[in-house]
Amino acid sequence: MHLDLTRGSIKDHVLKLAVPAVVGYFFHTMFNVTDTYFAGQLSTQALAALSLSASVFFMVLAIGIGMSEAVTSLVGNALGEKNIQKAQHITLNAIAFALLLSILLSILGLLGVPYLIDALGDPSYKQETLDYINLILYGAFFFIGAFFFNAFLNATGDTKSFRNVLIVTAFLNIILDYVFVYYLHMGVMGIAMATVIAEAITLFYLFYKVRKTQLWVGMSHFKYDTSVVKELCIQGVPPSINMFMMAFGMYIITYFVAPYGKEAVAAFGIGMRIEQIFLMPIIGLNIATLAIVSQNNGAKSYERIRPALSLAIRYGWVMSTVAVSTFILFAPYLASLLTSDAEVIRQTTLYLRVSGVASYGFVVIFIYISMLQGIGKPMVIMPVSIYRQVLAPIIILPVLAWMTLDIISLWIAIDIFIFSSALFLWWYGEKKMLRL
Repeated sequence: MHLDLTRGSIKDHVLKLAVPAVVGYFFHTMFNVTDTYFAGQLSTQALAALSLSASVFFMVLAIGIGMSEAVTSLVGNALGEKNIQKAQHITLNAIAFALLLSILLSILGLLGVPYLIDALGDPSYKQETLDYINLILYGAFFFIGAFFFNAFLNATGDTKSFRNVLIVTAFLNIILDYVFVYYLHMGVMGIAMATVIAEAITLFYLFYKVRKTQLWVGMSHFKYDTSVVKELCIQGVPPSINMFMMAFGMYIITYFVAPYGKEAVAAFGIGMRIEQIFLMPIIGLNIATLAIVSQNNGAKSYERIRPALSLAIRYGWVMSTVAVSTFILFAPYLASLLTSDAEVIRQTTLYLRVSGVASYGFVVIFIYISMLQGIGKPMVIMPVSIYRQVLAPIIILPVLAWMTLDIISLWIAIDIFIFSSALFLWWYGEKKMLRL
């Protein structure tokens, strides 16, 4: 049986969905932090390689993540309508779609990565980047498949399964990184191998959990449905573009950070890893909001949507205050846990103290995007993302570079992009809420 989010206490539902998701994504982020730590033990070039690889690979993975969010919305709406057969039909078509999508994205990634690396103009960490990212891309199906199977579980109200497997694989990743880096001397390729193995385990476990739900009736019942795939694309393309632009935005930022040296690139990568830890509660609230809004929209219980939205925003801002305070007080210490390079620590501290403030804006962006996806109105996500991740940086950051300003001007500009996007999404989202 799935968790019926159309009844009962909204506060209880938010906490029941968000807390396991937060714990799970915390360990997923610690997974990435572990990789960053071991890269730091190798060299600053290895750190820079992981920083660049993160933005390149996320561009590929982002499309899978965005599509999986569409799956949560569509399956959640079907469950809210109490139409189990429809939910099962969507599930089978989504699995087939995930397989084809992962193959396509893997091929495109492998073909495009060398050009993206060369565009930065710094060959000092090109080989390390290729060693890492190529192996990761070969295992793209494990990453995308895991997100799709987790999307099915999220739609049913199960965020605990993802939490459980992420805790296990986070510790497994530490062991594998240690073995591949120190004993087998595989360098960054060993870090990538550990990641792929852990992600494969995640995929198979989540598939096992989906098989135990009402959504699974076996692939023998699969019937290709163009209308389902079309609806997946309609619902999934805007959040996919949003996620892709986030990743491409990371690449654009890396491009403008690169002239400040490999230490600055490494610091950007470390800063993002640390920042992600404190964004975990917001991601958990994002998942809870999407599941609750989707089911209640399907059940036409519109009066339950706004309370869920308001509660998620309040919780998110409390956690943002904790994050910003931590960055102000302890940023140098946090950076020193991942590198011993004094310049990298200084640059990371600056990034966290300036960019960390943007977490308040991220709360509004994530929660309102979830609400718009849940009510089937995701189209505005795409232009907002293009503005925040591409247009604004491409227009403003070259001006800052031409003025030869310090790197702090770049971090302040990014904060402005985020807060302006948050303000617009709040205004637009409130307009759509009034029409429910």
